[in-house]
Amino acid sequence: MIFRTVATSAAVLVALALTGAVAGPVWEPAPVTSHLRLGSTSTAIGGALSGGGTGAGEPGDYEVRESEVTIPLADGLEVGGLLREPVDAGSGDHPGIVFVHGAGTGKAVDAFTLAATALASAGITTLVPDKRLDNYSTRHRDYEAMARDYAHSVSYLRDVPGVDPDETGLYAESEGAWVSPVMMVDDPRLAFQILVSAPVVPPRQQAAYAVDNYLRNTDVPAGVFRAIPRAVGMRLPGGGFEYADFEVRPWLEQQDDPILAVYGTNDASMPLEQGTRELLDTADDVTVRFYDHANHGINVETPDGLVLHPDFATDVADWVLGLPATASAPPQLAGAQPRQVYLAAPVPQPQWYGDGDWLVGMVITAAGLLLVGPLLIGGTALAGRLGRRRSGRPGTHLARGLRAPLAGLAIGAVVTTVGLAVYLAAVARLALDYEKNALVVQGGWIGVRLLGIATVVAAALLLNRLRDLRGRVVRPAVADTAQRVTVAERAGAAGVVVRTGFWATVLGATALLVTLAYWGAYQLGI
Repeated sequence: MIFRTVATSAAVLVALALTGAVAGPVWEPAPVTSHLRLGSTSTAIGGALSGGGTGAGEPGDYEVRESEVTIPLADGLEVGGLLREPVDAGSGDHPGIVFVHGAGTGKAVDAFTLAATALASAGITTLVPDKRLDNYSTRHRDYEAMARDYAHSVSYLRDVPGVDPDETGLYAESEGAWVSPVMMVDDPRLAFQILVSAPVVPPRQQAAYAVDNYLRNTDVPAGVFRAIPRAVGMRLPGGGFEYADFEVRPWLEQQDDPILAVYGTNDASMPLEQGTRELLDTADDVTVRFYDHANHGINVETPDGLVLHPDFATDVADWVLGLPATASAPPQLAGAQPRQVYLAAPVPQPQWYGDGDWLVGMVITAAGLLLVGPLLIGGTALAGRLGRRRSGRPGTHLARGLRAPLAGLAIGAVVTTVGLAVYLAAVARLALDYEKNALVVQGGWIGVRLLGIATVVAAALLLNRLRDLRGRVVRPAVADTAQRVTVAERAGAAGVVVRTGFWATVLGATALLVTLAYWGAYQLGI
């Protein structure tokens, strides 16, 4: 009995492992084999004016006046904004910068405070507009439409007294770096753009790269990486997300204005070296700086909390105020050496669950079957007991030895599925917080795998018992000592209901096991 259970369990486990292996793409990112060569460890801007006593401003040279403003958009809409102006910056016009938000809500009062204030104190007027949110959501983002909205902020800034309209440029962070190149092409009058933590690669590739990096830092088991292409590569449930494959490089190729690209070496979400190479290959006059220990927002940790890297604002101000000389002055690449380990690349498309609606539908259907099946079996049994009291005839039940393994299979499939979902959510939280927790990461994965194995053992017991019963699902009952007849034969419709409930439960549990196999719960090895 034990040997047969072990053999059947092993066969089911191998079948599920093979199913999961052939059901979707593997995740094998290519390593970076050639790293960037930097011209200097100093981030100082070549050709800058401030270091030579020419009078160009540096952060802290001027007091800053802040004003809340209202920026009109098209169709009678408007957004708020925060204008920062250098006080007594001289009689001549000076450069202006419009800030373009990264992903998120993007309120002016909360965003870019340190950078916008520091640059204003160096003699550059800065405008941080609120992000328009009525047409922006997780599912829908139109970067070309966003560029048209931000263009109104550019027009507003150009009309501010003291701002040179022909020396107005953009400061775009993260997701905003997919928007600002569109703005540069739409408005050739824009003079420059500063790209902070620019992905350059399409959003889907960047997302997969970031997930991979975060998971590696969290020390997840190798098996968890299978989820990356299957989650990021599929069409997400409910549609939308067309922006995930937005390609910014054609927009970069159409412009010839100078670009300052900056990255923090502690930013695990961006392909630092790859993004730099893409910029160098597609755009002219690119200057790149890498800031040691800086994060995605070019902030560094201090005893007093996060602050801008101490050289960042000075470098940006030097570059802007020194244009056009600083646009092509060496060194082109400088700062702390970045170390990108793997390349961001097109994400393989899942074969089975490529459509997220199908995946959700499968899980919902399985849950429905696991709810209806036991209700049919239990309801028929209850009706049989009530009828037996009146007629004395036996009721209709599952065959002996089926109830326990069937319950184990159904409950195990549900618990393992919930356990995997909880585990992935916990790992995601740790990854986003850049934390490690071996008990959660390794222990949780082992726990999910053990739950999955226990469910398979229940499935093996059920298969073996069905084999013994030659496939009969309804309990045989003795009508008299001379002749044996099955309850199904005597009960008719009741037997059909019990069989339907049984197979509905088996089908629902099987659907969840296949889904678990798809997400890696049954792959061979750890």
